Amino acid sequence: MKRPLPHPQSSAARPKPGARQADDEHDADAAATRPSRRGPNRPPLKRLTTTLWEYPSQHFDSWIDDEGNVVHASARMQGDKDYAGATPSWVVWQLLTRYTRKGDLIVDPMCGSGTTIDTARELERKALGYDLAASRPDIFRADARKLPVEDAKADFVFIDPPYSTHIDYSDDPACIGKLDTAPDADDGGKAYYQAMRKVIAESHRILKPRRYMALYVSDSWRKRRGEPGGGGGVFMPIGFELFSIMRERFRPIDIIAVVRQNAKLGKSNWAKSAAEGNFFLRGFNYLFIMKKES
Repeated sequence: MKRPLPHPQSSAARPKPGARQADDEHDADAAATRPSRRGPNRPPLKRLTTTLWEYPSQHFDSWIDDEGNVVHASARMQGDKDYAGATPSWVVWQLLTRYTRKGDLIVDPMCGSGTTIDTARELERKALGYDLAASRPDIFRADARKLPVEDAKADFVFIDPPYSTHIDYSDDPACIGKLDTAPDADDGGKAYYQAMRKVIAESHRILKPRRYMALYVSDSWRKRRGEPGGGGGVFMPIGFELFSIMRERFRPIDIIAVVRQNAKLGKSNWAKSAAEGNFFLRGFNYLFIMKKES
């Protein structure tokens, strides 16, 4: 597959290589989605038809085409399996096979380890990936709030933003992953949502009219800060907040619940902590699918 020509920089806040994950067991979604390594149960992908999506692996290596034939991917992995907070590539596959065509331009403003651009190229789409902490040469450095992309250039935009401060995404002070979404943060989470409002506005600017974009995100819960006895924890409804911001510019198409294949969720100490602390572990991510009308 051809890789895009060098393009002036691009994206805000995805994890730096070897990014550190928060390890507080009371942080219900500190662990990134990390399914087990490839085993015998990695079936060929096919289009899912309900709003509940699940697949037994982070990556795919084959899919079923429109004629019913099994097509084998050129690689067994898209992006980097060891990248903290990596996007499941099969989720991107589901989106691109529904909402794009061969030759379309896919833009990921927070490209991380390159999952979106690898998946796009497998499907013969063009791709541009941007990130503040570019992890490889074909990801261009830029802030997702100000992309070096022309107006109405992209056929599809995919965003997998930071979910507050659970992962040390980058040393860059402009990194959105340094902004806390918690109501007990110094600013009550305002800076994060202001930053994401700019990211969403920029995605609207670069997207062609009557084309689609998607945002993949999780809510968050963490142990309350401060003196003992101050309360069990803090819930951050990041998904609902971002959905309301997106509705200012886009028309909602659908909301998908994507099951998190996270090995830590099944560990007895995590389950025990959740039961004793009366909180819930994050079992799914939202996938918001939106359309730009004009």
